[in-house]
Amino acid sequence: MIKVSDTAKSKLAQLMSEEGFNVEQDFVRVGVKSGGCSGLSYELKFDNASGDTDKVFEDTPVKIAIDKKSFLYLVGTTLEYSGGLNGKGFVFNNPNANRTCGCGESFSL
Repeated sequence: MIKVSDTAKSKLAQLMSEEGFNVEQDFVRVGVKSGGCSGLSYELKFDNASGDTDKVFEDTPVKIAIDKKSFLYLVGTTLEYSGGLNGKGFVFNNPNANRTCGCGESFSL
């Protein structure tokens, strides 16, 4: 399961609306791909359909879709949004990551 902080929910709802997605019907697709400084990097995008092999979680009102492979890397992760002076953006707090890069966009197990 992936949790979404209240600030991240608000920002996701805002961004989804700006891009023509409906937060109550469409999905935030979260994934993991090879790459980045530490070996694996996070993916975050909007989607209007979930696949047959996706795991889907709802953290009202946000619906998260994760493919099976990525799910193994993301179990227990919390998606947060930081808008402070040190930078803006979504942050993945992943308890499975042994090492992360300085920017927080990639990790290794």
